[in-house]
Amino acid sequence: MIVGEKIILREKTFADVWNDYKWDTDPELAQLDAAKPVNIGFSEYISDYTIELRNPLPTSKRFAIETADGEHIGNCSYYNINESKGEAELGIMIGNRDYWDRSYGTDVVITLVNHIFSQTSLNRIYLKTLSSNTRAQKSFPKAGFTPYGQMSRNNYDFVLMEIFRNKWLEQQSGTQDSDQSEL
Repeated sequence: MIVGEKIILREKTFADVWNDYKWDTDPELAQLDAAKPVNIGFSEYISDYTIELRNPLPTSKRFAIETADGEHIGNCSYYNINESKGEAELGIMIGNRDYWDRSYGTDVVITLVNHIFSQTSLNRIYLKTLSSNTRAQKSFPKAGFTPYGQMSRNNYDFVLMEIFRNKWLEQQSGTQDSDQSEL
């Protein structure tokens, strides 16, 4: 488990399947991910889900997002892990709308970035977010991400953002300095 201020990141389990199915078949959530909603029955979804849990990709680390009281509210991951380049892509989805606009997403991103840079040798984390997703574009800079470009794909426009280990280390050092000045 990886503990944030408001959330806990934990390994995905079979108990997550129903929420994940609801979220993966939700047209609005799919739109926020520039994707089409999943269009298969629950039994087929369970079969695919079980295979993914048993055979995780070595280039991807997936986590369930829980509130402090154990409610599964979404998922996050870092994927396209490229050890030789020292980088990976970050993704997040808060599926439970009751937790939107309440800083849960920001806490997830900060917690996941802290985990990646403190527990791996990766030096760069990047992401893409829809140009229309203003909520995400406000959240990611709070975790240290800065825009570095734009791209279009499949009729979607994206803002590209990144954070480097050295910037994260500077942020950590600044946080520690301010924490010590309060003593």
